[in-house]
Amino acid sequence: MSDVPTRPFLLRNRDFAKVWTAQVAAQGAFRMLQVGLVWWIVSHVAAERRGLATGLLMVLGTLPAALLVPVVARVLARHTGRAVLRGTALAAAGVAAALAVWAVLGAVPLAAVYPVALALAVCQAFFDPCIPTSVAALVEAEDIESATAVNLATLSLAGLAGAFTAPLLVEHTGLAGLVLGCAACYAISGTAAGLARFRPPQDPPASAPAPRRRRLRAILAELPLLRSILLCLAAVNLFSTAVFVIFPLYTKSVLHADATTFALLEAGLGVGTLLGALSGKHLTGRATSVGAVCVTGFALALALPGLFPHRPAVIGALAMAGWCVGAVGVRFVALFQRAVPAADKPGFFALMQAMIGATFPVASLVFGLLGDHLSPQTLCLVQAVGVLPAACALYALRGRERALAAAPPTETTLLEGTA
Repeated sequence: MSDVPTRPFLLRNRDFAKVWTAQVAAQGAFRMLQVGLVWWIVSHVAAERRGLATGLLMVLGTLPAALLVPVVARVLARHTGRAVLRGTALAAAGVAAALAVWAVLGAVPLAAVYPVALALAVCQAFFDPCIPTSVAALVEAEDIESATAVNLATLSLAGLAGAFTAPLLVEHTGLAGLVLGCAACYAISGTAAGLARFRPPQDPPASAPAPRRRRLRAILAELPLLRSILLCLAAVNLFSTAVFVIFPLYTKSVLHADATTFALLEAGLGVGTLLGALSGKHLTGRATSVGAVCVTGFALALALPGLFPHRPAVIGALAMAGWCVGAVGVRFVALFQRAVPAADKPGFFALMQAMIGATFPVASLVFGLLGDHLSPQTLCLVQAVGVLPAACALYALRGRERALAAAPPTETTLLEGTA
């Protein structure tokens, strides 16, 4: 253990590094496809009702994570993390490659990209919760928070790379270049995940009862504080997810700009989220207090583009919003990693993905429809106002977190010290 302080985290956890590579490639590909298709619709396909067309795309891209949670939980509990990650990434590579071939051979109608987006979202619905579920099989206990920070930073890194590249690919290589790049990233992801070795779960002592897997509903019932936090995060996502619908419209109709400006806006959001994920573990205070402050800052950042429609101000505001999201994510996911019993982690993280993801299709459809009737600046202000109640709710949970941390540890009150 003497090399732990000196060797970089990814070098001393090489199997985790392989899964990290798989995560970067897969989530970058999915983000690239989402942003690229949105820009393709807004700038090349839909002359009217752009909000509805992009909203429907985002609905299909997020709905499976909410609807498939019981299936995902069973699959994650019964199959190894390597098998799930490799299988879903390679399946996604095949779907994207098929669309790329179609695009090379001729024009692809708008209706054809919707089922592709749905199929890739199904693959991602299994891939995403498998990442946090697999952390304990890849790193030692003392590295869990560092692994969590790296995982969340990966979301930001992948989002940054995918979102920045996507509109430029659409402009210079068309739809074929976009989906071909996605197929290549998914193939890299599946290969990297297949090379990783996952430690088998440790057997409990002979005298200890076998860990019991509770039903999905019972998991949240026995973790009331975490359930309340998840509800707050879902409420935040109900309004924050709309940035993916609003800002393509904002770029076109408010800034009157092109794909380069849209890529810069996405890059600002991605860089901010990356910095927040890397620095979040250094913030002091309990997770609920930090969360309340960060969500309030997120609301202020969302309001700025509605009040000051200038490109530098909008990029800075999105960077600030991204930092708040990244920082609060690290604190809460690290808390979940330590607070949830090992036997319940597959179900809990699938539920987390579903509860947060269930707001995505609603937000995409609602804000997509509103985008055809209200200005993007007004929608930015609606977002800002909408997340403030969640900040207040997180602040109100401080007492419950303090009381639970002071309670004797049990199977359902194993809470990390977050002071």
